[in-house]
Amino acid sequence: MSEICTVCGLVKELCVCEIIAKESQKILVYIERKKFNKNYTIVEGIDEKEIDLKELAKRLKSQLACGGTIKDGKIELQGEHKQKVKKILIDNGFAPSSIDIR
Repeated sequence: MSEICTVCGLVKELCVCEIIAKESQKILVYIERKKFNKNYTIVEGIDEKEIDLKELAKRLKSQLACGGTIKDGKIELQGEHKQKVKKILIDNGFAPSSIDIR
């Protein structure tokens, strides 16, 4: 017997909760200057409860060939990758209108 999602009530294989969550996020992407005058791209505003930040950060780091971490619900990527991050987020199902670049 398959598991049933507690949020939408569908079978786990047909669950649409993550797709709906991706479309309803308000994401902010910006550059922040940190230690030793290095630039970091910060991805902020993704709800940790609905979307797996660890998996998303892993995907961003591998596609951008950079290091990074997750701190306080934000994904920090080494280097300046604002436009590339937006394209990758759109490819992963986030709505283009919900991604704001500063």
